[in-house]
Amino acid sequence: MESDQYIIAVDAMSGDYGLEVTVPAALNVLQRELNLHLILVGDPDGLQKQLSLHKSCKQDRLRIQPSSQVVAMDESPVQALRTKKDSSMWLALNLIKQGEAQACVSAGNTGALMAMARFILKTLPGVDRPAIVAMLPTMKANTTVRVLDLGANVDSEVEHLFQFAVMGSVLAEAVDGIERPTVGLLNIGSEAIKGNKQVKELAQLLLKTPSLNYVGYVEGDAIYQGVADIVVCDGFVGNIALKVTEGVAKLINYSMRCAFQRNWLTRLSGLAASHVLQRVRKQIDPEHYNGASFLGLQGIVIKSHGGANSVAFEHAINKAILEVQKNIPQLIRKRVGALLQDHTAD
Repeated sequence: MESDQYIIAVDAMSGDYGLEVTVPAALNVLQRELNLHLILVGDPDGLQKQLSLHKSCKQDRLRIQPSSQVVAMDESPVQALRTKKDSSMWLALNLIKQGEAQACVSAGNTGALMAMARFILKTLPGVDRPAIVAMLPTMKANTTVRVLDLGANVDSEVEHLFQFAVMGSVLAEAVDGIERPTVGLLNIGSEAIKGNKQVKELAQLLLKTPSLNYVGYVEGDAIYQGVADIVVCDGFVGNIALKVTEGVAKLINYSMRCAFQRNWLTRLSGLAASHVLQRVRKQIDPEHYNGASFLGLQGIVIKSHGGANSVAFEHAINKAILEVQKNIPQLIRKRVGALLQDHTAD
């Protein structure tokens, strides 16, 4: 492979809809990205059947990696780790370890994906736990915020949260091109006296780290105001915040549809405002931001929402491509490792 080409493994059996979503999404991205090579991991017969429905798409940069098992969405991560060594998820991750792929994209069981990724790929030196990070929209034009952890670690120590802040900062600088990205700490208030012991200790630690551009506490509603480029929290709080965000976005879309379908006059109003409404829907639509990164691993793993459609799954693949292009694990290894070692020495 030439240096400007990249290979991504796709867990094709993953998610609520499996091959019906992953295969069309993979082929669409393949047509756009001429340097991309894809490995679709899954049931070979099912994959061939789906691919035959898209004969017009050029498939010369695609190969199939057969697998005989699938990790169920409600399966225990421990059980999956023990018994699903020939699953599409396991084999897709293992392709990274073997050097045959540079990234993996899966819409499968989050807990199982994290457990397998940690077991197969291991964490980077100086990183105790990986974190899930994703982008959310803000009220600032053309600006997003990255929030972590979003569910990889229900219980996190102060040191783990510090590592999340460092990794998130590196990601925002490398991928988003932000010089000295601002880091905020999710809290129940912006005042210094607010928060539990863990949050207060982390705040003091961040203040003592000049290489991090810490800007203080961030309340839940301020996440979407764009007051920080990175917002740090533990996985329990972060996952709830993410699900609430997705729920509110659906509520807004539902309310808008109901409001404009009440009678013929509101339908006409909706038709007249359709261009504006489409823009609003795009800005808050979760599928536009689909694809969360597992930071801190010795490899690139992107988690798509389990209920993602093909358009949303494309966004997840695109994020994998970008992280491969930016060499994110190598950046974290070089820059984060050194900072964490300095912190430990202190």
